[in-house]
Amino acid sequence: MQRQRQLLFGMYMDAMCMDDVIERCRTALATRRPILLGVLNAAKVVELHRDALLRESLMECDLLLADGQSIVWASKLLGRPLPERVAGIDIFTRLLFLAHRDDRSIALLGAKPDVLAEMQRVIAQRFPGLRIAYSHHGYYEAAEAGQIAADIRESGADMLFLGMTSPKKEIFLGSYGSSLDVPVLHGVGGSFDIMAGLTKRAPIAWQRAGMEWAYRLLQEPRRLWWRYLKTNTSFLQLTIREMLHPARAFRVGANRNVAPTRVRIPGTQLRSIADD
Repeated sequence: MQRQRQLLFGMYMDAMCMDDVIERCRTALATRRPILLGVLNAAKVVELHRDALLRESLMECDLLLADGQSIVWASKLLGRPLPERVAGIDIFTRLLFLAHRDDRSIALLGAKPDVLAEMQRVIAQRFPGLRIAYSHHGYYEAAEAGQIAADIRESGADMLFLGMTSPKKEIFLGSYGSSLDVPVLHGVGGSFDIMAGLTKRAPIAWQRAGMEWAYRLLQEPRRLWWRYLKTNTSFLQLTIREMLHPARAFRVGANRNVAPTRVRIPGTQLRSIADD
């Protein structure tokens, strides 16, 4: 499969549909050659311009996909089109179907202990017999990360899903991804909370209209209104700037996706909330 990429906001993004992504994951499972999936939405576009660790972690992904509809719209406006939105939660669900069908095992890392337990109950109900080789909540100290990574490797899991916020999930994968011996690695952000029923996802019509953020805003207006106002305004400004002066690709060493650089943030506590 020939790889098609578009340079948007300084990042090379993969112009792929969902079926193409799942097929690449099947290949990774068959060959045991790891594939690291990354997703980009408007909030991350804004953040990566000021957060070098997030930016470098995203550049290490084997596939970088459009998680937000705003990214797809911007790509077409800028004349560098991406075919469709490939949302992290939808990749997560499709990969669970794949694991269930093909008798593959999964590992889960993230969320609060009670949310993680509820999500595992939901997974067991929706995918009877699906093997969960390893699970751990996301509220652990930075000093524990190395042991957690070792335990994931020992579990022999075929897929690892991280339900942690950015840039923490990207940093964990950048620090330990190459040592885990897991073919499919995917940071799913707040998807654990959605799968557990803690956060309600927008109806399909809202998703197709690119208004999923507005649906979340209606659920938590006091907490989210200022953040969305700032993020959406900044993203619009970046899009206009991109139209007038297209950004060059960010560089970390060579300008390409590279093997994880084992970036670590001393003293950082990884946590999980549905704020991806």
